[in-house]
Amino acid sequence: MLYIKWPLFFSVFPSWKENDGGLPHCIIVKLLFLYIRLASLKLKGLADCMDNWKNFDDIGCERWRHDDFFAYQFLNGANPMVIQRCTALPSNFPVTDDMLLHGQSLADEMKNGNIFLCNYKNFDGVQPNIINGKAQYLMAPLVLLQKTPNDKLMPIAIQLKQTPADDNPIFGPNDPKYDWLLAKTFVRSAEFTEHELNSHLLRTHLLAEVFAVSLLRSVSMVHPLYKLLMPHTRYTLQINILARKFLVSDTGFFKMVCKNTNLQSKLLSKHRSLSSLTYRSLCIPDDIADRGLESVPNFYYRDDGLRLWNIINSFVKGILKYYYKSDKEVQNDSELQNWIGDIFEHGFLSRESSGIPQRFSTVDELVKFVTMVIFTCSAQHSAVNTGQFDYGGFMPNTPITLQLPPPIKKGLANENTLLQTLPMVSETVNGMAVMWLLSKPSSDFVALGQYREEYFTEETACEVIKVFQEELKKLSEGIKKRNESLEIPYTYMDPALMENSVAI
Repeated sequence: MLYIKWPLFFSVFPSWKENDGGLPHCIIVKLLFLYIRLASLKLKGLADCMDNWKNFDDIGCERWRHDDFFAYQFLNGANPMVIQRCTALPSNFPVTDDMLLHGQSLADEMKNGNIFLCNYKNFDGVQPNIINGKAQYLMAPLVLLQKTPNDKLMPIAIQLKQTPADDNPIFGPNDPKYDWLLAKTFVRSAEFTEHELNSHLLRTHLLAEVFAVSLLRSVSMVHPLYKLLMPHTRYTLQINILARKFLVSDTGFFKMVCKNTNLQSKLLSKHRSLSSLTYRSLCIPDDIADRGLESVPNFYYRDDGLRLWNIINSFVKGILKYYYKSDKEVQNDSELQNWIGDIFEHGFLSRESSGIPQRFSTVDELVKFVTMVIFTCSAQHSAVNTGQFDYGGFMPNTPITLQLPPPIKKGLANENTLLQTLPMVSETVNGMAVMWLLSKPSSDFVALGQYREEYFTEETACEVIKVFQEELKKLSEGIKKRNESLEIPYTYMDPALMENSVAI
């Protein structure tokens, strides 16, 4: 676990540092005293092994091969942020009606809301890393899924590159076994990169740091916003400093073991992922509506997340409407306005297209934005962080890198092709170690809604907090009850199991 027992010293008034490549800005830190011992889950005799895996019996587990499990992860795995309802087939994805599992035409199935798309176009043209002198491969796939009459999603078509061509076939479940398995493997590898760099790093860790630094710079300790948000910033600056040193630096995990590079991270953030980082995409009710996922069955991230959003929103409204009796009071609060201005400039790089407000005009605007901040730092981070080892600890299900190019013709792949494509033994076990490390709660875990420091003393505010805690408890009990009947329990949005802040 990355729990810091030693002090980090930085200036009382933090300053901004611009990241190369257009990432959100981060804190400038002068480390005076920092001793860190990074836990390492080494598998004896394997951590330095440069061989490929010899057979799948050595790796274990069969479920990753199943189409229903492949599709399930787009909804309830570690990254439920890519899938969207498909209302019109992309012009560069020429799927035909004969690839449907049921139904007469794609047009009818799309009209009926039964077709879904995952598009990794951000990776088109991105050059992956070289590991141990060997080129690695990252595709920009398109995946089409269909809802079956028994309310399951199933994959029906995969194209591994964005531009249709003779050497870029569309794979389907009726193709030869290893062609289809290879195609799904390249998708799962792209999913790992999308998850770690965009959904996890950019949209939770880096944004949480922006919210925290802006709070320290703009808002006094006696301000109600400071009291409300401070518990949701615990350890965020420390964990991000460690991440920049040990994970995304030139000598970090992503450079040495994965297909990713710092250049790739910056490219994705500046020109691609950052452009899609909008206010609506950070507010789960808006995001679910924009992706057309309101009625897709068995979508537990959505179900639990919307309930959590409403509970957090009610809590924030209760606190802020106690202190702000009118919109005019919000407009005249210079600390509030400095806070949102700092976030707009340093977190969203003054992009008006992001939809992030530059000023607060009403109490309701303030309530929604603060709800988003708390949701991002607690629930959203839990959704994309906690399941990393569950789904990424078994390497073939989420390969951190791939060693062979994708198939360009059907019927040539076999088991050995797949084994040579997957990461070698050393990359596998080091990847497992990092996934385990990143998924492990800190040793002094504090659940959402629990507060070790008593920031508020007013009777009304304390009563609002008590109601908040009771509602979270009811939701947690409901989630546990629901999970008893699920083959794969969904626990990542259980408020009893999520941190108040981005603390790991």
